[in-house]
Amino acid sequence: MLKEERFEIILSQLKEKNKVKFEDLASLLHVSEDTVRRDIDILHRNGLLSKARGGAILREKDPLSFHDRQSFLTKEKDIIALKAQPFLKNGMTVFMDGGTTVCAVVSYMPLDIQLTIITNNYSLPPILSKFNNIELVMLGGIYDHELAVTTGAVTCNEAAQYIADLFIMGTCAVDAHFGISATSIPDGESKKAMAGSSKKVIALANQNKLRRTEVFKISAIDAVDILITDLDSADAELEPFRNTNIQII
Repeated sequence: MLKEERFEIILSQLKEKNKVKFEDLASLLHVSEDTVRRDIDILHRNGLLSKARGGAILREKDPLSFHDRQSFLTKEKDIIALKAQPFLKNGMTVFMDGGTTVCAVVSYMPLDIQLTIITNNYSLPPILSKFNNIELVMLGGIYDHELAVTTGAVTCNEAAQYIADLFIMGTCAVDAHFGISATSIPDGESKKAMAGSSKKVIALANQNKLRRTEVFKISAIDAVDILITDLDSADAELEPFRNTNIQII
């Protein structure tokens, strides 16, 4: 069977089922799982689907709104959230921006942790209500209902007034060559402002965000200190990032 024929069958299966698994496709196509992985990698890089753990999902099911993302890839978010915990130390001032993965990080923090959190993420206050030792600073600006964050000049100017020990950044797309990029220019500008006022930047990215680019560039990859993903740090998917100065977790 030609590669192009396999591509058509994979996309047809995705359209019918919304999600496909490597082993099921390998059986259907009478090829090895490694061949299926390579096919899906090519389709992913061409924007025709999104990779997921153990298989792939339709690209259009990659949710754009905050509320859609709350139930999406929860296992991957939990892995990333747990990996981020050792970097949060008592007494730190921390920027956190929008995204459900950032919310997961906060949910896993010890209840007695002492932090100052500066954020434009308006989904965080309810989560932080049980944390008695958190000083929460909410950034003003224009509220984006889809992303549940504030953006704009006010957000960026207020962020620039602080110096944070750490910026925990949710991401839309992370590529070893093109760096960090975002779908929304206002949201991207907020990320740039927080990164510019932080001593260290941690980018959070599940495997679907890797080796992807979006329209608005936030920074080069070497502007990020640490990349936390749901993958094992030795995973081959992370190979392009090993030639950078970024720490992979």
